[in-house]
Amino acid sequence: MNATSVVQPIVQPLTMTDGASVELLYVAPAGAPRELVYWLPAMGVPAKHYLPLAIALAARGVAVALHEWRGIGSSSLRAGRHGNWGYRELLEVDLPAGLAAMRARWPQARPWLGGHSLGGQLACLYASLHPAGTAGIVLVASGAPYWRRFRHGALIGFAYVLAPVLAALLGHLPGRRMGFGGNEARGVTADWARSGRRGRYAATGMAADFEQRLAALELPLLALRLRDDWLGPAASLDWLLGKLPHALRRHELVTPDDLGGQPADHFGWMKTPDTIATRIAGWIATHDAAFTATRRPDP
Repeated sequence: MNATSVVQPIVQPLTMTDGASVELLYVAPAGAPRELVYWLPAMGVPAKHYLPLAIALAARGVAVALHEWRGIGSSSLRAGRHGNWGYRELLEVDLPAGLAAMRARWPQARPWLGGHSLGGQLACLYASLHPAGTAGIVLVASGAPYWRRFRHGALIGFAYVLAPVLAALLGHLPGRRMGFGGNEARGVTADWARSGRRGRYAATGMAADFEQRLAALELPLLALRLRDDWLGPAASLDWLLGKLPHALRRHELVTPDDLGGQPADHFGWMKTPDTIATRIAGWIATHDAAFTATRRPDP
């Protein structure tokens, strides 16, 4: 399939149960897709920045829905003293609404969860809560934020202590001014920083034992690590994958040669996503073939 057969992006307004609203972006091949990926952006990155990836996947036969994080991009909300939320709202309110809208649009297609950086982590957490709701997980430039898994980890650990304090003082974490992420809500900052300090996942207001649920997850998982990604080094990804011992894992390295000379770092791949899209689509096709081969015929 070539790019000319790809439907142009479709914008769908979506309102959550608590009144917050966003715009979902859909990109799909012509016809009824067999496979679709619900894509979760990195912290602070608007969904529209993943349109090149979505178009490249659609050109390879995979439909894509781009999630918009609460408080970012097209979201009706902005983090501040009067606007606060955490992982609980992202996992229990926003993601269920977006995934339901995607399934309503393409009920015949198998859904896969994909994510970049924090989006990959939250894809794993959501899948651990709803393992029957997704065919598998795709991680790109992702990994756990545990400070002990980074170079200069002590400085990063100190940042995880400082970030919630700064967010509490200012009403939000000023990521744009800091050059890291977007303007994040106090609750998101606290949940993210806690996982960075302790190396374990938890969400304020949620009783779920994520560590136990991740350990029980048996879904297929593709992890693509960027060679020069200091925000997602090998040790960070290994820590995350170590929480998923029963996942059917495939781990691949992406180099600058794979990206046409573009930096193989945390964000550089987004400029030339064709190789990433090819690997994702090929991996999905492999599991599609296995699924078709093992599926029993209808009586």
